[in-house]
Amino acid sequence: MANLVNLESVSKSYGVRPLLDGVSLGVAAGQRIGVVGLNGGGKTTLLEVLSGLAEPDSGRVSHVGGLRMAVVTQRTELPHGSSVGEVVLERYGAEHEWAADARVRSIVDGLGITAIGLDTPTANLSGGERRRVSLAAALTGELDLVVLDEPTNHLDVEGVQWLADHLLTRRIAVVVVTHDRWFLDTVATLTWEVANGRVEQYEGGYADWIFARAERARLAATAEEKRQNLARKELAWLRRGPQARSSKPRYRIEAAEALIADVPPPRDSVELQAFAKRRLGKTVLELEDTTYQVGERTLLDHVTWRIGPGDRIGLVGINGSGKTSLLKLLGGDVEGSTGRRIEGKTVALAHLRQELDDLPGDLRVLQAIEQVAGRVVFGKQEMTASQLGEKLGFPQTRQWTPVADLSGGERRRLQLCRLLMAEPNVLLLDEPTNDLDIDTLQQLEDLLDGWPGTMVVVSHDRYLVERVCDTIVALFGDGRITHLPGGIEEYLNRRALAKEPAPAAASTAAKTEAKKSAADLRAAQKDLGRLERKLDQLHAKEQKLHAALLAAATDPAKLMELNAELKGVQGEIEDVEGRWLETSELLE
Repeated sequence: MANLVNLESVSKSYGVRPLLDGVSLGVAAGQRIGVVGLNGGGKTTLLEVLSGLAEPDSGRVSHVGGLRMAVVTQRTELPHGSSVGEVVLERYGAEHEWAADARVRSIVDGLGITAIGLDTPTANLSGGERRRVSLAAALTGELDLVVLDEPTNHLDVEGVQWLADHLLTRRIAVVVVTHDRWFLDTVATLTWEVANGRVEQYEGGYADWIFARAERARLAATAEEKRQNLARKELAWLRRGPQARSSKPRYRIEAAEALIADVPPPRDSVELQAFAKRRLGKTVLELEDTTYQVGERTLLDHVTWRIGPGDRIGLVGINGSGKTSLLKLLGGDVEGSTGRRIEGKTVALAHLRQELDDLPGDLRVLQAIEQVAGRVVFGKQEMTASQLGEKLGFPQTRQWTPVADLSGGERRRLQLCRLLMAEPNVLLLDEPTNDLDIDTLQQLEDLLDGWPGTMVVVSHDRYLVERVCDTIVALFGDGRITHLPGGIEEYLNRRALAKEPAPAAASTAAKTEAKKSAADLRAAQKDLGRLERKLDQLHAKEQKLHAALLAAATDPAKLMELNAELKGVQGEIEDVEGRWLETSELLE
């Protein structure tokens, strides 16, 4: 079968820098391709050339005859004077025409177009709403190929999951640039890495690409030692986590295990929490009997929430549920109408907001970082301002760039550098992954792995939340903060159940049969408590085994014995967690 799109010896430069240099590749029907690489490395240029939005300097781009293609770029332009409905549903006449199409209804609901309002003028939309409208308009058409540039920006966790499911169901070809690693691993069957003007191709999604990078770094030995260590650590996280985190482990498991045999867990939670308690004491941040309203909406209704030393909390909820407002409450930027906020005496709080703080435009990047401090310590790791800047995407050559000349994404990274240089012990992070490429995300996660403090993270990046947080809480719009032992998967399940229409009236006998008895509920609660105690015991045993493995580093026989025991414990944990989730569902 012929490719839908072919690139033959394509080159494209802006200024003197070649972003594409003699690139040849193709997109076949049904292929789902994730495009990765550093910011400014040529990913968007590749999409624009491939889709015909930009002409190559040399080479040839050909599309199969009659190709039905939609392109959604980061530059969102909507027709002047139009309404949301006119843009999204321009292919349809009367309302009943699109309302009768289940796929179109799913798109309108899944991307939050109903919440925006079909009659809303596009001129009144925010940037995020305009992106969602543009994406919905593209997906409602009959397509062979869709080309997407950062489609998960401005989508919440639920929206990202919906988009992944939609693309899998459609069975159309997809080429997508995204830094959302969960999305990449779920959707992509092929990965293109754009670097130094070339495009390297790898089978599979994010997990497969990480394995390929780790293998390549191992073979290159000392050439990329720093990158090797990060890639192996990332691979260790992927292999040690629940299978659901990587739904397509196609890479060679034996080789992967060999690569990570000596890689410790991403962080020692017990040690970090003990260190945090020494720095912070017992009281960190507390909201006591707090009510908070925005207009007529009540976001919190007499809520008491206590955040302790070393807690690493991920906060999820649909767009507009109040996540940013809750961070502002915790940070003391706003006050509730009832209750009080309590802050520990030793708390040094840093709040990364979605809005860009004022930055010293008269300074250069390194000077702006050193203005806060010259050196910083993260747990056991000490680094200079220059080293931190390099970790967060400012190589030596870029550190002398005037702050006034930075792009929006670079200013965001500089804001994060300055925030971390202050050595806070409490971090409030509101969408920290915006404008970060995958390499910079890995560096940020590596820093947070060894960071001994309290952290509350709001992010649509499911991978980051699951990676750096130990606890997940959600805002469901009921005025409460709900703890989710089952994590983001439990959040998505609850949201899906909430969306299901109420069943038609059933007979009295059927209702009685479906009703849970008080005895059943008591038994389930008892089982839940027993399983939670079992999990605590198993996690404690797992921590001890990790410590024993480190102590037995020079004894191969002992290592094998301990490793076998550890695998058994981890398997038991997975089994108990599964039973816990099943039991918890009985109580809902």
